[in-house]
Amino acid sequence: MKGLVIYDSWFGNTKRVARQVSDTLDIKAASVDLAALSDLKNLELLIVGSPVHGGRATPVIEEFLDKIPAESLKNIKVSAFDTRFEPRDHALGVRIIMNITHFAAEKIAKELVEKGGDLIVKPEGFIVNNKRGPLKSGEIDRAIEWARKIASSQDFKKNEK
Repeated sequence: MKGLVIYDSWFGNTKRVARQVSDTLDIKAASVDLAALSDLKNLELLIVGSPVHGGRATPVIEEFLDKIPAESLKNIKVSAFDTRFEPRDHALGVRIIMNITHFAAEKIAKELVEKGGDLIVKPEGFIVNNKRGPLKSGEIDRAIEWARKIASSQDFKKNEK
């Protein structure tokens, strides 16, 4: 299977999740800074990950997504993840803002689907302690389980045949 995890990471947390997901699925992972649109050719699976930045993906992830031509992800299974801090660990004002802006993973997934991708599993958020991390205990195990869910998806298995 030809798959790719493209990610941006500011403090290393998103990179850790991306690498774990790629290792679990036995696919390549690449920082968005090193990724090119040509990397998307002949893919069967594309996963995009980003830290949450003001309720959205980082600017470089958004720029990369914007450059993907319409319908160019047709017949490609897609999903997305982000790294975020836990809203309940913050003051009411921050929780209200987060409730309004939501998170990056859902927005990334929506963009991938709008480009023709077939969402294989729902987007996922992995929790970091505070703004810089590290990842909350157990989050790498959750990343492994999320990747296994992708691998065992009926839609994914149909594509492998």
